[in-house]
Amino acid sequence: MLYVIAEYLGFPGILNLIRYISFRAGAATATALAIGLIIGPWFINYLRVRQGKGQPIRADGPQTHLAKRGTPTMGGLLILISVGISCLLWMDLGSPYVWACLLVTIGFGAIGFMDDYDKVKKAHHAGIPGRVRLLLEFLIAGFATWLMVRHSGTNLYLPFVQGPILDLSWLYVVFGAFVIVAFGNAVNLTDGLDGLATMPVVIAALAFTLIAYLVGNAKFAAYLGIPHVLGAGDLTVLLLAVVGACLAFLWFNAPPAAVFMGDTGSLALGGALGAVAVAAHHEFVLAIIGGLFVVEALSVIIQVAVYKRTGRRVFLMAPIHHHFEHKGWSEPTVVIRFWIIAFVLALAGLSTLKLR
Repeated sequence: MLYVIAEYLGFPGILNLIRYISFRAGAATATALAIGLIIGPWFINYLRVRQGKGQPIRADGPQTHLAKRGTPTMGGLLILISVGISCLLWMDLGSPYVWACLLVTIGFGAIGFMDDYDKVKKAHHAGIPGRVRLLLEFLIAGFATWLMVRHSGTNLYLPFVQGPILDLSWLYVVFGAFVIVAFGNAVNLTDGLDGLATMPVVIAALAFTLIAYLVGNAKFAAYLGIPHVLGAGDLTVLLLAVVGACLAFLWFNAPPAAVFMGDTGSLALGGALGAVAVAAHHEFVLAIIGGLFVVEALSVIIQVAVYKRTGRRVFLMAPIHHHFEHKGWSEPTVVIRFWIIAFVLALAGLSTLKLR
């Protein structure tokens, strides 16, 4: 909005700064962080009053989690409000990529909200039916992918390989939707401990901030041998707004958590990262940078598949962070070690930019 106003006025004086993506992205971070910190205490108190017993805690989970009963959920709304306002203030309203990624972020957040609301209402950890949730997610992700590939093309790129390897044509919509839905649910599965999902999301968002900026710049893209997507640079505004909002949320989610983000936040954040990766044609790099989330999701898939076939469990409990809790790791130990893994994987993913 501010970009459009400054553009209409001809970017006079100090408003000329708004012309630069780097300034708007930094301003988006500060805006989202300030909004989250300012309204956070009031918002959390509102959730606590409205929800009463808060998020239901699984009785079959680690016994230390039972002490978290009464903690309100749906804190992801705080993230969505901060990101939404910040993006509308600082983004270029003509960017189809930011609008498409915002559609996924808000849409997945709405699905997560319905799931959280159902859990709180029924006082049970099972929310809306999985098939219904997945159908809604695929519809939103498919439409968003279609909006993006109309401008960015349908070529598929791989790390370590220069240039496109295949033109997927209309199948790219299916592929992109799968990436977005899969990553949204992977982040959702990771969100099981205080701060566990939030910081890895921040790390991945920072890594993709660099990728989006490079992909959106023709000279850098040509030098690195990566796809050039005209207009993708404005995704840095969305990504750094996510960073600011997540840092504000982490202020209240740090152990012992005053609020949980719930599916409202985790689905939205995972979907946003997946959508940005599709827009930048770096889907496989996302699997490296977000490798922690991939491992968490795979641990659940492996556990369920093996148990149904043999009746035995591969892990003491899935997702895998609960496995380590059962092995005696304290919650802060699991969280910090997983943060370190997320940081290392982000560096590994960024290293693929030059290895083409």
